[in-house]
Amino acid sequence: MANPKKILKIIVGAIIFITLPTLLLFGFTYFKYDKDLPTGIKGEQAEQVAKKMLNALDYEAYQNTNYLEWTFSKRHHFKWNKAENTCEVYWKDYKVNLDLKDTSKSEVFKNDQKVEGADSKELIEKALAYFNNDSFWLVAPYKVFDPGTERRLVTLENGSKSLLVTYTSGGSTPGDSYLWHLDASGKPTSFQMWVDILPIDGLEASWSVWTTTESGAQLPTFHKFMVFGLEITDITGTK
Repeated sequence: MANPKKILKIIVGAIIFITLPTLLLFGFTYFKYDKDLPTGIKGEQAEQVAKKMLNALDYEAYQNTNYLEWTFSKRHHFKWNKAENTCEVYWKDYKVNLDLKDTSKSEVFKNDQKVEGADSKELIEKALAYFNNDSFWLVAPYKVFDPGTERRLVTLENGSKSLLVTYTSGGSTPGDSYLWHLDASGKPTSFQMWVDILPIDGLEASWSVWTTTESGAQLPTFHKFMVFGLEITDITGTK
């Protein structure tokens, strides 16, 4: 019969073998990329930078876009009726007709069969979380003046100016902050994130591969995020 101590040693050794490289990688990444939330100044200068960004992206065209459709990372598909504040959310075998004004009025289907009860409520919450996250990666620059946002102008070490936007309410994770880096025209090139969902503060994602919809809204098709890529496909925007 095997010695219990030897078995324990083998188990502990296996756990260390599996987890140690992951811990070392996380530690390296943390110390390389983790950054404190920068301080910025509220006021007219920050407001003007935010407005310049909206002008560079033709905010009026986005406002006049009543219908948006897209697929996020080949996993979730959305048909968002902005005018009616509803969205059809699709993933796996599920479809949720999401009422963004009153989620209790939303409907859930699995393989075209309606889902009721507690299962329905859980799936509605999941669909809303998908919508909040995946739509943000699509239209975040247009949300800098959303209710509950605060804008600050940040001066970087190289002297350039960036726009820090904090969401004090709304969405799935209020309190998140994003530092927008902009080109000379005011168009976003990337942002850094201080968000609850990420264990490392200040990670940067690109906003540099754009498409213009039929309605004139300018939307991203790809974000580079460390060694990962977030692809947004099947984008449609109409009035």
